[in-house]
Amino acid sequence: MTTQTKSTQGGEFLIKETDAQDIFIPAEFTEEQRMMAQACQDFIDTEITPHVQEIDSMKDPDLVPTIFKKAGDLGLLGITVPEEYGGMGMSFNTSMLIADIIGAAGSFSTTYGAHTGIGTLPILYYGTEDQKKKYLPKLATGEWAACYCLTEPDAGSDANSGKTKATLSEDGKTYLLNGQKMWISNAGFAELFIVFAKIEDDKNLTCFIVEKSFGGITMNEEEKKLGIKGSSTRQVFFNDCPVPVENMLSDRQNGFKIAVNILNIGRVKLGAGVLGGVRTVTTNAVKYSTERKQFGVSINSFGAIKSKLAEMATKSYVSEALCYRAGQDIENKINALEADGMDPSEAKLKGVEAFAIECAIAKVQCSEVLDYVVDQGVQIYGGMGYSADAPMERAYRDARISRIYEGTNEINRMLMVGMLLKRAMKGEINIFDPAMAVSKELTSVPSFETIDTSELFAAEKDVLKKLKKVFLMVGGKAAMTLQDKIEDEQEIMMNLADVMIEIYASESAILRTEKLVSMKGEAACKHQIAMAQIYLSEAVDKINTAAKEAIGSFTKGDEQKVMLMGLKRFTKSELYNTKELRRQIADYMIDQGKYPF
Repeated sequence: MTTQTKSTQGGEFLIKETDAQDIFIPAEFTEEQRMMAQACQDFIDTEITPHVQEIDSMKDPDLVPTIFKKAGDLGLLGITVPEEYGGMGMSFNTSMLIADIIGAAGSFSTTYGAHTGIGTLPILYYGTEDQKKKYLPKLATGEWAACYCLTEPDAGSDANSGKTKATLSEDGKTYLLNGQKMWISNAGFAELFIVFAKIEDDKNLTCFIVEKSFGGITMNEEEKKLGIKGSSTRQVFFNDCPVPVENMLSDRQNGFKIAVNILNIGRVKLGAGVLGGVRTVTTNAVKYSTERKQFGVSINSFGAIKSKLAEMATKSYVSEALCYRAGQDIENKINALEADGMDPSEAKLKGVEAFAIECAIAKVQCSEVLDYVVDQGVQIYGGMGYSADAPMERAYRDARISRIYEGTNEINRMLMVGMLLKRAMKGEINIFDPAMAVSKELTSVPSFETIDTSELFAAEKDVLKKLKKVFLMVGGKAAMTLQDKIEDEQEIMMNLADVMIEIYASESAILRTEKLVSMKGEAACKHQIAMAQIYLSEAVDKINTAAKEAIGSFTKGDEQKVMLMGLKRFTKSELYNTKELRRQIADYMIDQGKYPF
């Protein structure tokens, strides 16, 4: 293992150590960023929370569009749009922060994300200067809402198989679009549609900017959904919809590339975009468990409830750590590329693409943490958690979509492993030499290093080094054994992804806490230290299980025995009193009356 100063390539966390001072943590947000976050929170408290039932009922078709325009008036829709196009021109991690806060807005968070992300960014990053000048000011101010039309009835995860057609008119001035799109967020009130279609017998999609006023667009009624009921979701039909040739976005057949790159951004933004909801649900659980009395005392005086509260907080803290670590790595890469003379739009795309692995990790980890937290929130509320009169019922329903859109979590798991292996094959990241070194280590006499336990997290970092060896051992052997057939072994790919996720999450939590301690002192961070230790302890067990399952899938005999012995060696860790650590964390949460970290 070598120590890296700042990440330059996604996936390097598996073969390099990162210095805590080289990651970004939420405590470092500037006063300006905090003011933007507070303005966003005030907007939610004023415009969303008091009207949440009305929003979800969709009885007033003008309510969400009106709230949307108010968000535009505050500048919340143009955070990353450059000032020359009517936006605020703020940094990537600032946009992550705003997505984080908006995550507590229920259905409106989907409305917001669909517009500011997949609805606006294709034009910002791929549009011509004329297209940017024409459309971005309308989108940044909320004058127009945007939607993103990619998914079709027979083209979900296999997006490039879409059947919508674009046919050039006889005079060569327009393309006529014909086809059907489904699950289109914001379609009900959008004025602008980002549409993907195929021209003639093209192999790949082409992207178009379509105005509602062009005509030839019809829609079904609003979909009846499990959750996010207040967000517009419709099927959209294009029937000889005429689109000027100058409204092709980027080049012919570049649509699939646009879709992939924009979804990379969407994934990491979705990771951040659930954090506000996670914290809100955790805070509601703390408050209810204080108010709810049984056997003459608040139910949060019981160990079972304390354990749930602490675990909710721990997972939230870890998710924040990995999201903002990834966000700043992307921002650093963008800045470096721009400093080298790259066009700003191209630099943003390349910056995100470099950390596409971490984007997928953020999406999977955070969406599953949200599901965990809302489930535990319902449990803490008990019978009231099942009632539509309490906030947990809506949170439980709203959360479920996060594991599906922006690519299902299964697809994202396979993508992160697939991307790593492809980069390794191209020589962009060297995982095969470290994997060979670990393979040789399996048949050598174990060396025992003395760990200076007086240094904070020295033992935990040693555990992390060994966990990375688990991935290199199993992933390296799987790649050698299965070769180009590894992507057909989806169960093994998912096992490897789980190992990657837990390594990145654990390391992010430890680095966040280490940096926080350097700013505030160890005594002020005892609960954060406890959360990092709890999560690492759980990660070791999860990694052991996933790796063992993978080993059993493609090895046998002596080879399998050697790998299992290596797994046992590499997953040894200190046994923490997690019960006591969780009680300390929960007691602090109860005292503060909220998620306080």
